[in-house]
Amino acid sequence: MRALITDPATPSGLLLSETPDPVPAPDEALVRVTATSLNHGEASLARQGAPAGVVLGWDAAGVVVRPAADGSGPPAGTPVVTLGMAGAWAEQRAVNTAMLGTVPEDADPGAISTIPVAGLSALRALRRLGPVLGRRVLITGATGGVGRYAVQLARLAGAHVVAATGDPAAHGDTLRSLGADEVVADPAHLDEPVHGVLDMVGGPALVAGYDRLTPGGTLVAVGRVTGEGETFPYALLSGDRGHDRSIVSFYLPGESALGPDLTWLAAKVAARVLTPEISWRGPWDKAPKAMDALLNRRLHGKAVLDIT
Repeated sequence: MRALITDPATPSGLLLSETPDPVPAPDEALVRVTATSLNHGEASLARQGAPAGVVLGWDAAGVVVRPAADGSGPPAGTPVVTLGMAGAWAEQRAVNTAMLGTVPEDADPGAISTIPVAGLSALRALRRLGPVLGRRVLITGATGGVGRYAVQLARLAGAHVVAATGDPAAHGDTLRSLGADEVVADPAHLDEPVHGVLDMVGGPALVAGYDRLTPGGTLVAVGRVTGEGETFPYALLSGDRGHDRSIVSFYLPGESALGPDLTWLAAKVAARVLTPEISWRGPWDKAPKAMDALLNRRLHGKAVLDIT
C-alpha cells in the first residue's frame, strides 16, 4: 500500500511511498482510509526525530474492509472514524475496535476525520467539569481544533461560554458563531469568575485561568502549545483565595471505551450540529504544505488530507 512514511532526508520529514500492508490483530478491523486530519503533536514528531520508515497519524475516517476476527466491531463496508497512536497516514490501517466509531453513510469523510483527537479531547475534558448547565466555562486556545469543538460542546451542554484567543478582533465573530457568549484576549481580563476551565495552552494562560475559578471550580489541563511552564504567584493556591479549586490533568490515550463517543460525535458532525471548522484541505501529497502552516501557527481549526 501507499503511505506517508517518515524520512529525515526530506525537508518535510515525510515521503509518499510504498510500505507493507498492516496485519490486524484479532481485535482489530482493517480500514481503508479515505481522509485524515493533522494534529500539532504528530506533525512535530514527523519533523523532530521520528524513526525513518514509520507511518504516523492519529485520526482517520474510512470504510471497514475486513472486520475484526474476534467478532467485535462493525462488518465490512461500514463507514467508520478511527483513532490510533500511528498508522492513519496510509491507504489502510489496522485499528482496535474499541477505538472505532460508526459513521452515517452520507457523511463527509474529511469532516469526520477531524473528530478523534480534537472532538474526543473536548468531549471528555468537558465531562471532567461535571454539569455545566447555566455555569460559566472558560476555554483557552479556543481557535484551535480542540478549542473550537469545546466551544460548541460547552454551548450544547448549556454553559455560558467564555472563549479566550490571542486575537479577539480577528476571531471573535467566528467564536461567537460557534457558541461563545464572550470572547477575551486573556483570562486575566475576565470581569467575573468561572466555574470551570478547559485549558489548551498551558503556561501563563493556565495560571490566569486557575486564578479566575470560583470556589469548588475545576481546571482541566488539556494542551500545552506554548511550551512554557507554569509559575504560580505566592498565595495563589492558598485557601482564602478560593477554597477547593482543582487542576486536573488530561491524557486522551489513557481514556477508555471511546467507540460510543466517536459514534455520537460523528452523528453530530454529519447532522451539522457540530462543525469541524476545516481551515485547510487538500490531497495527501500536499501534506508538507499543510504541516508547515500547522507548525507555524498559520492555521486556526483543522487541516485535512484526502487519501486519493
